[in-house]
Amino acid sequence: MPMSEIDRATLLGALPYARRFARALAGSQARGDAMVGEALRGELMAVPGPDGARLALFAAVSRVAAAQPAEPRGALSRMERMLLLLTSLEELETPMAAAVLGLDPDLAEEMLAEARDRLRAATAARVLIIEDEPIIAMDLQQLVESAGHDVVGVAATEEEAVAIAESERPSLVLADVNLGAGGDGASAVERILARHAAPVIFVTAYPERLLTGSRVEPAFVITKPFEPTMLAVATYQAVTRGLPMGAD
Repeated sequence: MPMSEIDRATLLGALPYARRFARALAGSQARGDAMVGEALRGELMAVPGPDGARLALFAAVSRVAAAQPAEPRGALSRMERMLLLLTSLEELETPMAAAVLGLDPDLAEEMLAEARDRLRAATAARVLIIEDEPIIAMDLQQLVESAGHDVVGVAATEEEAVAIAESERPSLVLADVNLGAGGDGASAVERILARHAAPVIFVTAYPERLLTGSRVEPAFVITKPFEPTMLAVATYQAVTRGLPMGAD
C-alpha cells in the first residue's frame, strides 16, 4: 500500500512507535530515524485492523534492517533482536510479531525462548537510576539487579543524578523524565552526557512526547508500566548500542 493511501493522521499517530522500534534496533536516534525515513519512502504493505498503520511501519522498518549488510554476530542475531523488541518493547503478541517479520509463529516462539535464555548473561552494566518516586525506584533497582546488572546509585533529583554520575561513572543511565520538585530527568541526562558518555534509557508514561523527530531525542525509550523482559531487552540494546546486529 503506498503511503498516500494510508490516512495521514493514522500514519502520524503510528510514527513515534516506529521511531522507538527503529532507534532501539539501530542504537541511535540518527540511524533509527534514517531507517524510518527509508521505510516511508518504500512500499507499506496493507495490514488490517486498528493497529494496521503501526504494524505496517514495523514491517517496513524490519525490511530495511534486514536489507542492511550483515555484521559480525553478537549474542543475539538481528532477527532475534527484532523479535524481542517487537514483543517486549512494542508489546506485540508473538504471532503478530511473527507476521510482521514474516516468520512461522512456532519458529518465532522457539527463537524467543532461546534469545531470552541468552539475554541475561549477554551484557552486564553499571546502572544509575534517576527516579523521584521511592517505591518505583526500589522496583527499578530490583528489576535491574535481577537482570544481572549492578546499580551504582539511585537519584531522586537532578543534582543528585549529576553528582552520582560524576563519582560513579555509570555505563548506563535509566532515567525518569519527570522528577517533580527535584528537577527534570532530561536536563539531568543532558548535564551528565556533557561530562560522561553513556547510553541512556528514558522511562516515561508518554513516549510519543519524546519521539517527534523534531529535536535531539533519546534512542531508547520504554513505557511505564513495563515488564522485566522489556527492561532487559532495552538494557541489552542500549549497552551494546544495537551493535553488532548480527547476521540472520
